[in-house]
Amino acid sequence: MATWGLIVEMTVGTGERKHMEASVLTHVEGSREEALAELGEWIGRYTPEHPRSPKRSRIFRTADGFLLVVDGAWQTFSSRFTVAELVKDSAAPAPDPQPTPVPTPEDAAPGPAAPSEDTAPAPSGPTVDRYADGVPVKPAWLGRTDLP
Repeated sequence: MATWGLIVEMTVGTGERKHMEASVLTHVEGSREEALAELGEWIGRYTPEHPRSPKRSRIFRTADGFLLVVDGAWQTFSSRFTVAELVKDSAAPAPDPQPTPVPTPEDAAPGPAAPSEDTAPAPSGPTVDRYADGVPVKPAWLGRTDLP
Protein backbone atom coordinates (compact mmCIF):
# COMPACT_ATOMS: atom_id res chain seq x y z
CA MET A 1 0.00 0.00 0.00
CA ALA A 2 1.40 3.42 -0.95
CA THR A 3 2.10 6.20 1.52
CA TRP A 4 1.09 9.66 0.35
CA GLY A 5 2.27 12.98 1.69
CA LEU A 6 -0.21 15.83 1.90
CA ILE A 7 1.93 18.89 1.22
CA VAL A 8 1.17 22.59 1.40
CA GLU A 9 3.35 25.19 -0.30
CA MET A 10 2.41 28.63 0.99
CA THR A 11 3.45 32.19 0.35
CA VAL A 12 5.32 33.69 3.29
CA GLY A 13 6.83 37.12 3.74
CA THR A 14 5.82 40.32 2.00
CA GLY A 15 7.08 42.62 -0.72
CA GLU A 16 10.41 41.64 -2.24
CA ARG A 17 10.93 39.00 0.45
CA LYS A 18 7.78 37.07 -0.45
CA HIS A 19 8.62 33.43 -1.23
CA MET A 20 7.15 29.92 -1.06
CA GLU A 21 7.78 27.41 1.75
CA ALA A 22 6.62 23.81 1.81
CA SER A 23 5.55 21.65 4.73
CA VAL A 24 4.02 18.20 5.09
CA LEU A 25 0.56 18.31 6.65
CA THR A 26 0.29 14.56 7.24
CA HIS A 27 0.78 11.15 5.65
CA VAL A 28 -2.02 8.96 4.29
CA GLU A 29 -1.77 5.26 3.52
CA GLY A 30 -4.00 3.95 0.78
CA SER A 31 -4.90 4.89 -2.75
CA ARG A 32 -4.23 8.22 -4.43
CA GLU A 33 -7.99 8.90 -4.50
CA GLU A 34 -8.19 8.40 -0.71
CA ALA A 35 -5.27 10.81 -0.25
CA LEU A 36 -6.95 13.40 -2.50
CA ALA A 37 -10.17 13.08 -0.49
CA GLU A 38 -8.24 13.66 2.74
CA LEU A 39 -6.51 16.67 1.16
CA GLY A 40 -9.93 18.09 0.23
CA GLU A 41 -10.86 17.96 3.92
CA TRP A 42 -7.67 19.84 4.83
CA ILE A 43 -8.62 22.65 2.41
CA GLY A 44 -11.86 23.22 4.32
CA ARG A 45 -10.02 23.61 7.65
CA TYR A 46 -7.05 25.62 6.36
CA THR A 47 -6.70 29.31 7.23
CA PRO A 48 -3.66 30.96 5.65
CA GLU A 49 -1.55 33.33 7.72
CA HIS A 50 -1.53 35.94 4.94
CA PRO A 51 -3.30 38.09 4.05
CA ARG A 52 -4.59 39.28 7.39
CA SER A 53 -7.63 40.92 5.75
CA PRO A 54 -8.72 38.66 2.89
CA LYS A 55 -10.96 40.25 0.27
CA ARG A 56 -11.50 37.24 -1.99
CA SER A 57 -10.66 33.54 -1.77
CA ARG A 58 -10.67 31.02 -4.64
CA ILE A 59 -9.94 27.27 -4.63
CA PHE A 60 -8.89 25.58 -7.89
CA ARG A 61 -8.57 21.82 -8.44
CA THR A 62 -5.36 20.71 -10.16
CA ALA A 63 -4.16 17.31 -11.34
CA ASP A 64 -2.29 16.68 -8.07
CA GLY A 65 -4.38 18.66 -5.58
CA PHE A 66 -5.68 22.19 -5.09
CA LEU A 67 -4.58 25.80 -5.40
CA LEU A 68 -5.92 28.39 -2.95
CA VAL A 69 -5.60 32.01 -4.12
CA VAL A 70 -6.43 34.71 -1.59
CA ASP A 71 -6.59 38.37 -2.60
CA GLY A 72 -5.70 40.77 0.17
CA ALA A 73 -5.99 44.53 0.41
CA TRP A 74 -2.60 45.07 -1.26
CA GLN A 75 -1.24 41.69 -2.37
CA THR A 76 -2.33 38.24 -3.50
CA PHE A 77 -1.16 35.14 -1.64
CA SER A 78 -1.40 31.53 -2.69
CA SER A 79 -1.21 28.08 -1.13
CA ARG A 80 -0.71 24.96 -3.24
CA PHE A 81 -1.95 21.69 -1.77
CA THR A 82 -0.39 18.62 -3.37
CA VAL A 83 -0.64 14.85 -3.00
CA ALA A 84 2.73 13.16 -3.56
CA GLU A 85 3.77 9.54 -3.10
CA LEU A 86 6.43 9.04 -0.44
CA VAL A 87 9.38 7.30 -2.09
CA LYS A 88 12.06 7.62 0.60
CA ASP A 89 12.18 8.98 4.16
CA SER A 90 15.55 9.21 5.89
CA ALA A 91 13.88 9.60 9.30
CA ALA A 92 11.23 6.91 8.92
CA PRO A 93 10.71 4.66 11.95
CA ALA A 94 12.15 1.18 11.65
CA PRO A 95 9.61 -1.36 10.43
CA ASP A 96 8.14 -3.67 13.03
CA PRO A 97 10.05 -6.95 13.15
CA GLN A 98 8.24 -9.87 11.62
CA PRO A 99 7.13 -12.35 14.28
CA THR A 100 8.94 -15.66 14.21
CA PRO A 101 6.63 -18.63 13.78
CA VAL A 102 6.11 -20.66 16.91
CA PRO A 103 6.35 -24.38 16.22
CA THR A 104 3.27 -26.40 17.11
CA PRO A 105 3.61 -29.70 18.97
CA GLU A 106 2.86 -31.56 15.73
CA ASP A 107 5.84 -29.81 14.05
CA ALA A 108 8.27 -30.64 16.86
CA ALA A 109 10.72 -33.34 16.00
CA PRO A 110 11.35 -36.14 18.50
CA GLY A 111 14.24 -35.14 20.71
CA PRO A 112 15.01 -34.25 24.28
CA ALA A 113 12.24 -34.27 26.82
CA ALA A 114 9.94 -31.27 27.04
CA PRO A 115 10.79 -28.67 29.70
CA SER A 116 9.25 -29.19 33.10
CA GLU A 117 6.21 -27.22 34.22
CA ASP A 118 8.21 -25.12 36.71
CA THR A 119 9.96 -23.17 33.94
CA ALA A 120 8.02 -20.05 32.99
CA PRO A 121 7.82 -18.78 29.43
CA ALA A 122 10.03 -15.80 28.61
CA PRO A 123 8.22 -12.50 29.10
CA SER A 124 7.27 -10.83 25.86
CA GLY A 125 7.72 -7.33 27.32
CA PRO A 126 5.20 -4.56 27.80
CA THR A 127 3.48 -3.11 24.80
CA VAL A 128 4.21 0.53 24.13
CA ASP A 129 1.53 2.95 22.91
CA ARG A 130 2.80 4.76 19.82
CA TYR A 131 1.62 7.59 17.59
CA ALA A 132 0.98 6.85 13.90
CA ASP A 133 4.57 7.80 12.99
CA GLY A 134 6.01 5.26 15.45
CA VAL A 135 7.07 7.68 18.21
CA PRO A 136 6.17 6.43 21.71
CA VAL A 137 3.37 8.37 23.44
CA LYS A 138 5.21 8.16 26.78
CA PRO A 139 9.01 8.67 26.66
CA ALA A 140 11.04 5.72 27.97
CA TRP A 141 12.87 7.92 30.48
CA LEU A 142 9.67 9.22 32.14
CA GLY A 143 9.30 7.80 35.62
CA ARG A 144 12.84 6.34 35.90
CA THR A 145 14.33 6.79 39.36
CA ASP A 146 17.95 6.17 38.34
CA LEU A 147 18.20 9.44 36.42
CA PRO A 148 19.26 12.75 38.01
